[in-house]
Amino acid sequence: MGSFQIFGMQMTLSLIVFALLAKWYVAPKLASWPLYDALIFLTFPHALRHLGVTVLAPAAVDPNFPREWSVPLAYGDLAAQILALLSVIALHARSPVAMPLVWTFNIVGLLDFAFVIGQGMRLDVTRYHFDGFWYVPTFWVPVLIVSHVLIFGLLLKRPSAKKAAG
Repeated sequence: MGSFQIFGMQMTLSLIVFALLAKWYVAPKLASWPLYDALIFLTFPHALRHLGVTVLAPAAVDPNFPREWSVPLAYGDLAAQILALLSVIALHARSPVAMPLVWTFNIVGLLDFAFVIGQGMRLDVTRYHFDGFWYVPTFWVPVLIVSHVLIFGLLLKRPSAKKAAG
């Protein structure tokens, strides 16, 4: 099995494991929580998306990564992180801008993943040395994708979230 297949298998299996955990345990528990608290819980892990900036550190990963992949990955993660932090702060303060911020963060964050994953496949980035960074996309990104899906679920199902967006 080549690097591309191993990478894809690991990412897919992580996604399946975290999706099952979310469906069976996390979503049912969060359904009983107040909306803002549930959104804070799901948004907080994205406050660590600065890990993506590691891809710009030649000492940490292959300095030959295509810049058309590594730069959007790093800055997209940084933008999502900042939006996540602003969202968490606004949610905690019960600010009127909280829901629009969460919607914005969740759309930007998920689109960032879609773009970077597509670019990574197109450019076959698995042929480069990821070193320890390998665990970010194969383990941590699936956690974040599942949390994005759960956030969308809450935003679309709870009346107060829909009203705040519309």
